[in-house]
Amino acid sequence: MTVLVTGASGFVGAALCSSLQYSNLCVLGAVRKLNQAKLHHKIKCKEIAIGDISIETNWHESLRDVTHVVHLAARVHVMHEKSADPLEEFRRINVDATVNLAKQAASVGVKRFVYLSSIKVNGEFTEDGWPFTAGDVPAPVDPYGISKFEAEAALRQIAIETGMEVVIIRPPLVYGPGVKANFDSMMRWLRRGLPLPLGALTHNKRSMVALGNLVDLITVCLSHPAAANQTFLVSDAEDLSTTDLLQKTATALGVHARLFAVPPALLKLVAKLLGKKAVYQRLCGSLQIDMTKTQQLLNWKPPLSVQEGLSLAARGDQ
Repeated sequence: MTVLVTGASGFVGAALCSSLQYSNLCVLGAVRKLNQAKLHHKIKCKEIAIGDISIETNWHESLRDVTHVVHLAARVHVMHEKSADPLEEFRRINVDATVNLAKQAASVGVKRFVYLSSIKVNGEFTEDGWPFTAGDVPAPVDPYGISKFEAEAALRQIAIETGMEVVIIRPPLVYGPGVKANFDSMMRWLRRGLPLPLGALTHNKRSMVALGNLVDLITVCLSHPAAANQTFLVSDAEDLSTTDLLQKTATALGVHARLFAVPPALLKLVAKLLGKKAVYQRLCGSLQIDMTKTQQLLNWKPPLSVQEGLSLAARGDQ
């Protein structure tokens, strides 16, 4: 097996390349520039510089002798969007560039194409007792989620037309050593001992996935016969309320979470007045995943517990 990993210098890509190297697989890491991949434990796979991916990227040299592709490269969430047409920008990278790579991979005989999508294809939040499943009717809301949904549909069509096997994985929030964005901010708040008004958020439930668990599932999907042409949801199989998450993360950091209770209704009102409705939803809403299909079809379970995953994230944060 020779695996081409796109986005090899990214958060998930670096960990995946390192893990695959440990498994003695031949790994090629596609990066924008050479020497960009920061692989764990100083393991270095062969890097291929491909610049910014687009519909015009020529992958044929990179795909020489490749049997499997893991496509991680994508345009992700943009905090301060400047594009006049955000959806078109997401489509340019997440749909058009993905289709271009998949078609070229199929044309040279790549056996399996593993695509990292997003739980945002299912939607933004769940109601109590109704977790997302792999069989749900997709309901993406934002441009990122829509672009991922459209890419999935295009890949399934390519699989039908060419016979190349496609595996789609939809993760929720991924955390682990080197995590950035909101999760990193949360750890910094806790480490500094900042009082947080989130002590009453005990009834919502959020699914997340530790980096090591996601990497393990991707690795399984590269070779498991039952994974061919399937869509899988993934999580740690342990859902947490916002308060639980803060307390468990504080424990992993070796600090005390300074939480005080503000009624969720008041938090919602303040968020509305400040124009932060989306922030309120992420903090106070639920997003649960039912990955029964993943566990049963692949006979898979997360190797890391939530507390183990948080401990690894905390050590990587120091």
